[in-house]
Amino acid sequence: MAHNGRRVPWWGVALDVAVIVASFIAGYWMRYDVRWFLDVAYDAPLSAYIPFMAVYVILLPVLFVVDGVYRHWRKGSWMEQMYGIFNATMKMTVLMLAGNFIFPPRFYSRVLIIEVGVITFVLMGLMRAVQGFVAARLRKRGIGVSRVIIVGAGEIGRTVMRVIVAQPEIGYRVVGFVDDDPEKGHTDIGPFKALGPLSNLPTAIEAEQADEVFVTLPWMYHRKIMGIVRECERRKVRASIIPDLFQMSLSKVDVEDLGGVPLIGVRDVSISRGALVLKRAMDVLGSVICLVFGAPILAIIAIAIRLDSPGPALFTQERVGLYGRPFRMYKFRSMKEGAEEEVAALAAFNEADGPLFKIRDDPRLTRVGRLLRRSSLDELPQLVNVLRGTMSLVGPRPPLASEVEKYQEWHKKRLEAPPGMTGLPQVSGRSHLSFDEMVLLDIYYIENWSPWLDFKIMARTVPKVLFGEGAY
Repeated sequence: MAHNGRRVPWWGVALDVAVIVASFIAGYWMRYDVRWFLDVAYDAPLSAYIPFMAVYVILLPVLFVVDGVYRHWRKGSWMEQMYGIFNATMKMTVLMLAGNFIFPPRFYSRVLIIEVGVITFVLMGLMRAVQGFVAARLRKRGIGVSRVIIVGAGEIGRTVMRVIVAQPEIGYRVVGFVDDDPEKGHTDIGPFKALGPLSNLPTAIEAEQADEVFVTLPWMYHRKIMGIVRECERRKVRASIIPDLFQMSLSKVDVEDLGGVPLIGVRDVSISRGALVLKRAMDVLGSVICLVFGAPILAIIAIAIRLDSPGPALFTQERVGLYGRPFRMYKFRSMKEGAEEEVAALAAFNEADGPLFKIRDDPRLTRVGRLLRRSSLDELPQLVNVLRGTMSLVGPRPPLASEVEKYQEWHKKRLEAPPGMTGLPQVSGRSHLSFDEMVLLDIYYIENWSPWLDFKIMARTVPKVLFGEGAY
């Protein structure tokens, strides 16, 4: 049942060996057939290089092991793997060059050896990139993931849950959690199932067919932690301990010097004021560009709405923004007039959970409105909100005041970033996500904000909008 995400499978080594052999043959072809860089006064058959090839093919995987290429084969990043591959390939190239000087015959080409090393590095990098892409796509579909039980539902455990929800491609699925706190251990956290107290862990491992256990208990419980690790070893399940110090992330730690004495503090996990200034600059630039070049599209949509049904082209509604401040949000009208008064009558048809209200085939939608909803074009006027500073291009969905009133305390964390036209939930499932999953993704976004994260979300939004995935 259990599998070790850090151990390379046999087919992984076999694939590496195949790439190494192909690299040596490609290097020979480049040297003697293409004759790049230097012409050769003589030819040598490939069979003459078989001894060198055998040494290269046997020793390079050994150096991969030494340099940690296989240490985190399944869960390691592409950069970590390439760093190890580069070190191993460089060492192997130097050894081959030394052998060329020491052992006869002397017709072996030193340029060929260098070319083989470069080709090996390039092909291994391409293969690892393809492997990573395919593995990430499969894991998003639940294939090849590790089933995880989290021990401890405190802040560290919840942070781990948010990371796993936000990054399904890393290959974990939380099947539940245990906690000795009676309230936590018997209360589900969004999509995550409560499995009772810590004493239930052995039963839970078997019942949930867990592959790994993440221990997120404070270090003061070190005896209990070691007992959990031993229990996991007996059941052949991998146990990983996540330290509670500084809530795991060094990026949230400030280290200062007080006359040689280190002062260590914990930063606020919200988006900092400096980051908000940078985010605001990006919003102004992006919204101005979109409004200028998108003006003809906005005008065409407004005319279509007026021709399709009576009423204004724009719909305004009060929403809750940064730190709970209300603001007026603009959208293209997609429903008939008086649609808000019909919410109570349609409450029985609500398909969303939590405080949200959504109906897949909402009878209040107009013909043009249905098209606008499917393509998300109804949200284009929010560019004006972005320009005014009440919204951002990327951020949590702006909620209604009535929705915020129903929030649990931990839900309110999502109000610590400007609301956005798009966000992490919109590119991670949209309407198919539960409300708690949306909040987990929003909180992850706030805790891990960067300009690069905003760029990735906007880039992923484009195909979602074009194909209307999960929108209604």
